[in-house]
Amino acid sequence: MGLSLSRIFAVLAKEFRQLRRDRLTFAMILGIPIMQLLLFGYAINTDPKHLPTAVLVQDQGDFSRSVIASLKNSQYFDIVETVRTPAELDRLFERGTVLFAVTIPGDFTRRVVRGENPQILVEADASDPTATASGVAAIAAIPNYALVHDLKGPLASRAKVIAPFQLVVQRRYNPESITAYNIVPGLLGTILSLTLVIMTALGMTRESERGTMETLLATPLRPLEVMIGKLTPYVLIGIFQATAIISMARLLFGVPLAGGWGALILGLFLFIVGSLSLGFLVSTVARNQLQAMQMAFFYFLPSILLSGFLFPFRGMPVWAQWIGTAVPVTHMLRVVRGAMLKGVGISGSLQSLGALAVFMVVVAALAVRQYRTTLD
Repeated sequence: MGLSLSRIFAVLAKEFRQLRRDRLTFAMILGIPIMQLLLFGYAINTDPKHLPTAVLVQDQGDFSRSVIASLKNSQYFDIVETVRTPAELDRLFERGTVLFAVTIPGDFTRRVVRGENPQILVEADASDPTATASGVAAIAAIPNYALVHDLKGPLASRAKVIAPFQLVVQRRYNPESITAYNIVPGLLGTILSLTLVIMTALGMTRESERGTMETLLATPLRPLEVMIGKLTPYVLIGIFQATAIISMARLLFGVPLAGGWGALILGLFLFIVGSLSLGFLVSTVARNQLQAMQMAFFYFLPSILLSGFLFPFRGMPVWAQWIGTAVPVTHMLRVVRGAMLKGVGISGSLQSLGALAVFMVVVAALAVRQYRTTLD
């Protein structure tokens, strides 16, 4: 009854040979920890800088230019747009082009000279409070030093004032910076992504393991017909999930429904079909349910970390933003948050909707092409 080292080494050798044969599982074992290390170490940043900012300058004096220069020097704001009307600022906010907007009034220089402590309006896109919180904190100190080099000579007395002007911060779309307004709509994309991809991948690989795929392949069904028949029930499940999440977001958490129903419905349809097609594609590659689960998790990890769901998208380095842009969850979150919090319609969400449409078509085409017409 004693232990035998030879028998133990025999089992050990067998397991190593099995791992060598199952290359996909072995790659996942190594790949997932490496991905987590790289993403958390390099891509995640909770103190985003160089936030895209638009300016509406109605005063062309030196003081206005000094204020704008101070914004740039803080490293928290990048001036990407100079507009002429407040309507242009509204459009930039709706499209998500900018996170901040600075409006300098036409009488700014005159009122500073008179010592009237004028105000500058700073608008922040608070639909993602985490992304703008650091910028709002940094901008509070700008009045103390922005005009130090301008207030000299006859105006030196103005420099002795603690702040020769004020910055009034207005948080748009989420004035109270309620985190649930950002997280709960984001769950719509992440939950659908997780459940639909896994359900479809496991459903198809389960048929292969049980042998029912052989019966299905014996029929005259074409790959596209199999795919449509398989995915249609899950489309209905996805619609039910989306309806339940939106209803609970409104009833339990008070998330506003500003409108944009056309963009929201179209985005949900494209995302649901695309996610199901991805699950179908995974099933054509995976040999068993374990591999299907591993591949789905390998997709889900960057979807959570690089989409802007948990961490500010603008805080990531450029290379991580490029990867995040290729993730469909990123565009789904933009559509959902834009529709529910900003009331953005189809015209304002064309870029994200187009990305979701491309994702759906490409993945569906690959799934049909990869579909096994034989059991070999």
